[in-house]
Amino acid sequence: MKIFDDIRLLRVTYLRGPNLWTYRSALEVWLDLGELEQHPSDRLPGFVDRLLALLPALEEHHCGVGERGGFIQRLRGGTWMGHVLEHVVIELLNLAGMPTGFGQTRSTSKAGVYRMVFRARDEAVARCALQQGHALLMAAINGRGFEIAAAVQAVRDAIDRAYLGPSTAHIVASATERRIPHLRLNDGNLVQLGHGKRQHRIWTAETDRTSAIAEGIARDKDLTKRLLAAVGVPVPEGRVAASPADAWEVAEDVGLPVAVKPSDGNHGRGVTLDLTTREQVEAAFVVADAEGSEVIVERYIPGDEHRLLVVAGRMVAAARGEAAWVVGDGRSSVAELVEAQLNSDPRRGETEDHPLGRIRVREDGAILVDLRRQNLGPDDVPAAARRVLIQRNGNVAIDCTDEVHPDFARVASLAARTVGLDIAGIDLVAQDITRPLRGQHAAVVEVNAGPGLLAHTKPAVGSPRPVGQAIIDHLFPPGDDGRIPIVGIAGGEAATPVARLVAWLLQLSGHHVGLACRDGLFLDTRRIDERDATRGDIAERLLLNREVDAAVFENGAATLLDEGLVYDRCRVGVVTDLDGAEALERHDIHAADDLARVLRTQMDVVLADGIGVLNADDARIAALAEHCDGEVTLYATDAAALAAHRERGGHAVLLREGRLWLCEGHAETPLNVRGRSPLPAAVLLPAVAAAWAFGLAPALLAAGLDTFDLQTPADIR
Repeated sequence: MKIFDDIRLLRVTYLRGPNLWTYRSALEVWLDLGELEQHPSDRLPGFVDRLLALLPALEEHHCGVGERGGFIQRLRGGTWMGHVLEHVVIELLNLAGMPTGFGQTRSTSKAGVYRMVFRARDEAVARCALQQGHALLMAAINGRGFEIAAAVQAVRDAIDRAYLGPSTAHIVASATERRIPHLRLNDGNLVQLGHGKRQHRIWTAETDRTSAIAEGIARDKDLTKRLLAAVGVPVPEGRVAASPADAWEVAEDVGLPVAVKPSDGNHGRGVTLDLTTREQVEAAFVVADAEGSEVIVERYIPGDEHRLLVVAGRMVAAARGEAAWVVGDGRSSVAELVEAQLNSDPRRGETEDHPLGRIRVREDGAILVDLRRQNLGPDDVPAAARRVLIQRNGNVAIDCTDEVHPDFARVASLAARTVGLDIAGIDLVAQDITRPLRGQHAAVVEVNAGPGLLAHTKPAVGSPRPVGQAIIDHLFPPGDDGRIPIVGIAGGEAATPVARLVAWLLQLSGHHVGLACRDGLFLDTRRIDERDATRGDIAERLLLNREVDAAVFENGAATLLDEGLVYDRCRVGVVTDLDGAEALERHDIHAADDLARVLRTQMDVVLADGIGVLNADDARIAALAEHCDGEVTLYATDAAALAAHRERGGHAVLLREGRLWLCEGHAETPLNVRGRSPLPAAVLLPAVAAAWAFGLAPALLAAGLDTFDLQTPADIR
């Protein structure tokens, strides 16, 4: 059997935003097949069967055939290895739990060299999938063994390291449904929703409206109880204890049974319930003391544990807990029974994706206390049929939203508002949450800032609740998409002065304008970075800035090919020219005609209620109008190039005999500028057209042109 050299990965580029291939982030790979260029899949004996033995689910890939098994047809009919690698990588991502449907492979002008691209939500995950897919494919080609389970686990581990936690991811997904853009601000769960002045930030289930004072109150359980009691929210009687002996004194004062818990713990850690003896109380004090700064002893409230989620003063979801029990078989120890009967439940796990956590019998002090009360330890063997209580709390994952009586919803809302939290998890114990509060023992036992949402988005029992939608509606009222108006300008050398002039015109209209162009990064007229701001890492800073309420971005073809756009959509998109092809040979761009499909990306991202601005003096650019979701404004020095567009009632800007005309269908309005502008038509026309499309009035446009020369360095003029 012939052994082939590895396919060479010549260049791997992460495209962070809309690009030549797709609206979304992607990983582009330039690869050299080498000798395999002469050996497509049908010319490698046994290759297809070996590949399918490793990845049988490739049967589900439709490929260009458009039906199940389509890719298999391509394999058996003969397809090149770049295309095969695309599908292998996609299938590894699918197996790792990240369904991926988009991929393309295209030949280049050089024989044996291909460009392969696939959807990449995260760069590190995509690179890991590429590495594992490349190794798998070469193993299948050369008939070597390959550990598919290890490859999938490697990709899955990369996903776990890189991705948002489930609560944050749920909120972000709800924002995406509302077409609100987002930016991840760190490697954890800090996410910006929206852009510039209209942004909000979340960190798991905390927002930039979550008060630090309220968080501090919620962490102090004793203070929280006193505030709640003052406004009439039922809470268990109790106080802070300084020592095990003091804990017993408090227990005697408030009356048995009692609960002992840390004053600032969370997730039920260190909480021991239904204590009736001094030995139990003092042992529980030690457990709680290890989890928090102080220990609270309070009257035990019998009933079911509930978590009510309150957003902006309204209860939006509720979950009920249940105690965890095992039943003895006369042979297995308590620890073994927990593994067999509780931890085997697929709903339990170590990650945030599991609605129920794994029970660690030997490490959980509260569990050990409860076992001792039953005269048992982790290694003891209960008699057959004996029920053993393992965990009283911490298993809140049964949806009961529709069962909550209005009394309890009101109490939860009041508790959240008293503490001052915009989003709160209210832990409440009640005998029957479906009945009125009056006539039953019930109490709020805890108020939590930054509550986990998994019990509501992925309950162990019951229907998921749209809590992310409630949080997004709290931050962004209906009709607010969190976007600032963006003008994107794509082209060659002319794009820089066009961007400078557009930013100046928008600033005159009263906006605080951010500008990213080759001349640097600007806030209004102040340059804050002299580096080339067409780079994505520099340009993105405008979207983070809370002062910016309008932004202008210059995007050359190299930016689109090397990084993709820094924004996902824009109000106004401009394509000025097709210059600069000679500098893009490494992207297999050799002529101006090749640039049109690259700069088309700028038209692809214009919002449906936005406007595309195109240079009608170049028919190749004017033809990009068909890719614009919004309206189109054309500009030209040749009236004939605008005639058909104006006949249809379209907007246009015309330079005729040295004068600018704003055209709406057959109607024409002159732009009354004092004298002749020193700026060339290649700058004046697209800038005026873009600013007019943005909504600026003719008089303001004229004033902006009159004053721009005085405000701009000579090198820009």
